[in-house]
Amino acid sequence: MSDTTSYDARVRAIRASNKPILDDFRTWLEQSGLAEKTVKSHVYNISFFTEFLVYYDDPLKKLDEANSSDVRMFLANWFPRKALWASPGAVKSNIASFKKFFQWMGETGRVPPKTAADVV
Repeated sequence: MSDTTSYDARVRAIRASNKPILDDFRTWLEQSGLAEKTVKSHVYNISFFTEFLVYYDDPLKKLDEANSSDVRMFLANWFPRKALWASPGAVKSNIASFKKFFQWMGETGRVPPKTAADVV
């Protein structure tokens, strides 16, 4: 198996692993009574973060392997350089999404409590 084939297989596996996490996060947000626009924004922000974890982080990571260092690198370095829509408001929106996401990840046991606390 070539390096490219191996990499592509890892990316597919990580995306498959991330999908139910994103789906469950969406359900949790909807059940918490947030407006649909807010739910979509949070899910989009975290979904965009998955692209960073898969294509720009080394080693490749699944959402439940992300930590506060990944979030910091994304917000302080990668997002402002790569996202054409990066603005102070977009950064604030992402911070709110990360807080919600890692709160949920901690509450559901998908990440250790320390990881959730470090991000939140």
